[in-house]
Amino acid sequence: MRVLGIETSCDETSAAVVSGTPTAMVIESRVLLSQDVHRLFGGVVPEIASRQHLTGIVPAVDAALHDAGVSPGDLDAIAVTYAPGLVGALLVGTSYAKAFAYAHDVPVVPVHHLEGHLFATLLEHEQAAPPFTALLVSGGHTLLLDVPAWGRYTLLGQTRDDAAGEAFDKVAKLLGLPYPGGRPIEQLAAMADRPEHGHAHYFARPMLRRRAVVTDEDYYDCSFSGLKTAVLHAVRKAEQAGTLEQDRASIARGFQDAVIDTLGEKVYRAAKAHRRGRVVLGGGVACNGALQQAIRDRFAGRGGVVFAPSPRLATDNAAMIAAAGLFRAAQGERGAPTFTAVASMPLPGLVADRHAAAD
Repeated sequence: MRVLGIETSCDETSAAVVSGTPTAMVIESRVLLSQDVHRLFGGVVPEIASRQHLTGIVPAVDAALHDAGVSPGDLDAIAVTYAPGLVGALLVGTSYAKAFAYAHDVPVVPVHHLEGHLFATLLEHEQAAPPFTALLVSGGHTLLLDVPAWGRYTLLGQTRDDAAGEAFDKVAKLLGLPYPGGRPIEQLAAMADRPEHGHAHYFARPMLRRRAVVTDEDYYDCSFSGLKTAVLHAVRKAEQAGTLEQDRASIARGFQDAVIDTLGEKVYRAAKAHRRGRVVLGGGVACNGALQQAIRDRFAGRGGVVFAPSPRLATDNAAMIAAAGLFRAAQGERGAPTFTAVASMPLPGLVADRHAAAD
């Protein structure tokens, strides 16, 4: 089966061709047009994103087909992100995909963006298949899932306020770093071990209590708004003392350590409670090498394996949408002519039961 994927949920215009079976897929081509204009504003401007997608969607799809050496008649399906995301941006992708599918008599499959992130790691690691514990961390989402099978997802925990990626972006702004903030903070935090920067600042780990039990409402949940405020106070204190330039690395390190410790503990709790030997990371924050290493260290000696996508597949891209679409298409799923973009929607097959027993 060969699927063309289209992704326009936020500020990336992407198209890709993926072929194979639901358990063994190959990326035949991948085109990603990043909208760097948003860096000028320190965040994504929805109206600009939609207009940029209108400009980029046709050349992105044409390039993906050309690079794969295929024509529309060689496709078995078209997969497109329909939710969640910026509605204007999503409408560009869904409208184009439906028109393309109609013109070339190819079925179209609507794909949930977060399900795409779950499939991203599978494109590089065939062992990253259910059952597993999943941590999806990005600028808009922080979700902890139990995945007994593709299409079956149990929501264990999520952020109660800021997503992890959003917290990285906001802290980066406080520290005078560019947008998006994940990579700059990671690079700055790595400098904190140098003697001139002193010891890393310590920030409380949100929603981590020594005597927490699985029946607690916050056992798997996260919260980063308080941590962000603590960083703000640390920055202001350093500014008043005239030591901000010296303290920037140690503040970044302290913030990153707090996020990583929190996420690592939540993942460990979920995998242990549901007896999962595999952990799959997804989303833009999954690029963070310190996060990956911390979770791997946590499972070292316990027989657990941690899979994380490379940076090219961790961030929003059409290859992951094509992979999820290939799975859905293989199950016989097809989108109705009336399907459209949706700003917010739960994962298909999601069960919100934080105390569910493992299969």
